[in-house]
Amino acid sequence: MSSTLALAVRDSSTMLRRNLLHARRYPSMTLNLLLTPVMLLLLFVFVFGDVMSAGIGGRPDRSAYIAYVVPGLLLMTIGSTVIGTAVAVSTDMTEGIIARFRTMAIHRPSVLVGHVVGSVLQSVASVVLVGAVGVAIGFRSSGATALEWLAAFGLLALFALALTWIAVGMGLVSPNAEAAGNNAMPLILLPLLSSAFTPVDSMPGWFRPIAEYQPFTPAIETLRGLLLGTGIGHNGWLAVAWCLGLTVLGYFWATSKFNRHQG
Repeated sequence: MSSTLALAVRDSSTMLRRNLLHARRYPSMTLNLLLTPVMLLLLFVFVFGDVMSAGIGGRPDRSAYIAYVVPGLLLMTIGSTVIGTAVAVSTDMTEGIIARFRTMAIHRPSVLVGHVVGSVLQSVASVVLVGAVGVAIGFRSSGATALEWLAAFGLLALFALALTWIAVGMGLVSPNAEAAGNNAMPLILLPLLSSAFTPVDSMPGWFRPIAEYQPFTPAIETLRGLLLGTGIGHNGWLAVAWCLGLTVLGYFWATSKFNRHQG
């Protein structure tokens, strides 16, 4: 048992190192995906900020809108980053890398574990970078305690883990890297249909349930509550439930597809 665990840890570490080196050698995709939330942050703050803030608070207040929009952009950054994971997994499948690994004496699940851990680390790094841009343009936390900051970081990491497993599944079922990128696009589009940029209460009645109960809105509202001191209500357990549910769904989906390919 101990030897099997040691083998799994060793091979997973090797695959993680491989994926991180691959991302470092080919940074263009990561940069392109990362630019999307950064550009949206700058666009909504400096172009639409006064108008959007007037719709939320009744009067133009760009600093208040920065505080409102940054938590949503942090989660959107995760959705943007994991698209690269879907593309990387699909590339490994279609270019025969997985078939080559199959002939080697390695722990089979380590291939997926390497992708998942690498993606979560890249997502966290991307969130830190976008958060730094937010701070540079005026975002400030409203007296969040160390425990609240830790909870916010934990939520971001858990959300990254959930979306990563979904992205891995998308990569495994896609016939090529281009299709994988297209299949994963909803991970960027869903935040646009959430409370990331405007409150759910301001949306049309027929659309409000879609925005309120999708995965991003509860996570965004929970993050706002932790960092800005606003009410969290039922959003906290909804966010955790979405994260755990998507993680389990993505894990079983990805591993079943991967084992089918291995067979």
